[in-house]
Amino acid sequence: MAVKRSEHPLRIAFFLVPQFSMMSFAAAIEPLRSANRAAGWPLFEWLLASAQGEPVVASNGIPVAVSGPLHQIDKLDMVIVCAGLEIPAYPGIYPQLRRLSRHGVLVGAISSGPFILAEAGLLNDRRCTVHWEYTEALRAKYPQLQVTQELYVIDRDVFTCSGGTAALDMMLHFVTQVAGAELARGVAEQFIHAQIRKQEDHQRLELHARHGIDHPKLVQAIGLMEAALDEPLDVAEIASRTRISTRQIERLFREHLGSSPKAFYLGLRAAKARTLLQHTLSPLRTIALECGFESTSHFSHAYKRVYGIPPTHERRSRASGAVRQPATAAATPCIKVHGALQG
Repeated sequence: MAVKRSEHPLRIAFFLVPQFSMMSFAAAIEPLRSANRAAGWPLFEWLLASAQGEPVVASNGIPVAVSGPLHQIDKLDMVIVCAGLEIPAYPGIYPQLRRLSRHGVLVGAISSGPFILAEAGLLNDRRCTVHWEYTEALRAKYPQLQVTQELYVIDRDVFTCSGGTAALDMMLHFVTQVAGAELARGVAEQFIHAQIRKQEDHQRLELHARHGIDHPKLVQAIGLMEAALDEPLDVAEIASRTRISTRQIERLFREHLGSSPKAFYLGLRAAKARTLLQHTLSPLRTIALECGFESTSHFSHAYKRVYGIPPTHERRSRASGAVRQPATAAATPCIKVHGALQG
C-alpha cells in the first residue's frame, strides 16, 4: 500500500518500547521534520505513545516523554513500533494494532519491533525483516514467517525495518510518496546521506569488509560456512567447493584470520546459538541441532570453549536480569518531542 498525498499532514504515532534504539528512532523521525522544513508547510505531524502513557527509557538511558497511551491517540494514518535491545512482549497492545490495521492505518515496526507485529498476527502471509542480530530468533519463534535480510520491507499495509540508518532510507521512501523524489533527495542531502538505499539492499557489510579480508577464495569459504550453520560442512568439502586444497584453506584462515577453519566455523555456530539462547525459549536440544551440534553435551562443551560458560549459565544469567539496566525515567529529565507543524 502506498502512502497517499493529502491536503492534510500525514499523522504518525511512534509507539516507544523500553530500551528502544535512539538511533533508529531519530533516523525515522528526523526526515519528517526536515521534509516539513524543505516543503515550507506541514507534510507530516507526529506524536509519541507508550503502553501506559509514561516516559520511556531508550537503550542509551535517556528517557523520552510521550503524549499518552496509544489507545488515546486518534485520527492516525500510520503507527510505528520502535524497539531495540530487548525482544518486547506487550499483550495489551496487540488488539490495538490489529484494530488500527483493520481501520486502514499503516502499521510498522523498527529494529526488534517486528516481534510485536508477529505476536499480533500482522505479519502472517507477509514478507518482513528485522535487525540482523534478531533474524534467527524471529525465525525460530515464528517459523511460518517470510523473514528476509532486506533493509526494510513494505508488504501491503504492514512494514518492517531493520533499524539503525535503514529507518532513514525507509522514511525517505515515504517522503517520496508524499512529496516526490526531488524533495526526498533534498532531505537526504541535509543528512549527508549520499545515496538513498532501496529496500532490497542487504543490512550487513559484505563478507570481505566485515572480516577485513580481500582474498576471494577465503570470502567464498566463509560464505559457505555461514550458509550451513545447522549442517556444518567439513573442511575437505569446503576446499572442494572453493576448488583449492585443504592445506590451502588451512593456510588462508591462519594467515588472514589467525584461526583454523574449524575454530572459526565453531565461532560462527556458537554466535548463532548465543542469540537463540538470549532471545528465545527454545529447548537446548533444539538450539543445539539448529547450530549443527549432534547432542546437548557436545553443544555445552563447544559453547563453553568459545564463551567460557555453558549455555545453561548463559540463559540463567539472562533470565535473572544480570544485564545492567539503564537509569530509570525518574532519575533523568525527560526529552520532549512534539510534532513540528511549522517544519
